[in-house]
Amino acid sequence: MSGYERGGSTLAAPILVEGPAGPWLRVRESVAFFGHAVVYADWNRWLPAVAAGPELRRLLGHRDWERFNALAKPEVRHRFAVSRLLVRHAASAALEVVPDTLEVAYKPGGRPYLRGCDQLDVSLSHTLDLVVVGLNRRGRIGVDTELAGRRLRYSEVHRQMCTVAERAMLAGLPVPEQEAELLRLWTLKEAYTKALGQGMRMGFTQFGFDADGRGPLTPDGRPASYGEWAFGTYGLELGDSYLMSVACHDAGLGGEEDTAVATMLDEGFFGQVVDLLDRRGRGR
Repeated sequence: MSGYERGGSTLAAPILVEGPAGPWLRVRESVAFFGHAVVYADWNRWLPAVAAGPELRRLLGHRDWERFNALAKPEVRHRFAVSRLLVRHAASAALEVVPDTLEVAYKPGGRPYLRGCDQLDVSLSHTLDLVVVGLNRRGRIGVDTELAGRRLRYSEVHRQMCTVAERAMLAGLPVPEQEAELLRLWTLKEAYTKALGQGMRMGFTQFGFDADGRGPLTPDGRPASYGEWAFGTYGLELGDSYLMSVACHDAGLGGEEDTAVATMLDEGFFGQVVDLLDRRGRGR
């Protein structure tokens, strides 16, 4: 991670994961202490795991294995596989299970989730070599990435992506600063709408952010939340320079201190299941 960071005072620092070996304890500790974790990787470093044959098929699961084989370009196939492996490995660290016991499923808009593990929200983003996964046990999470050098021209996009208050903030800036701010706002808005499950269906002029990354704000610049959301923007270096934004929600319900699957089941319910299985076994 580079020295660039804005907002995110209540967010855990992103964790670089070089490969399947981790550091998964740091991910587990981040979820336990902060309630969330954001991990990122260069998918090229994970290529040995993608070449694992039968093991890769087991880790991806039936649906993602079919999607993997349907992709024609090797680079696209490998990046797809690594992104799903990163989701499974990161979630398995938080839930204290082995990765191939988790099933990644998808909501109608394409947002991934862990089937049967609704105590952990998941978000995924990738750009070129960078893959980012966000996990949150206290509410929703969204992550978005872009190349730091991507240029967004104010004259071309401000009517489609900026509120009145944001236009006032941006209009007087020199062009390089203006483009950098536009890119930061773009990734923040993408991360926020991903967390809400809306994606591009939610108009970017309906909410905004200030120069410090706090928000969301109403179109005229007034606060639109009461501290239940935390936002951060980070500069990441993986050969190329990237910008990554995080939108992290705290539902205010306290969450579970322990997300391990083995300790998330209600004891009474678990006992009833065991008794039922035992009775069925004796009846055979």
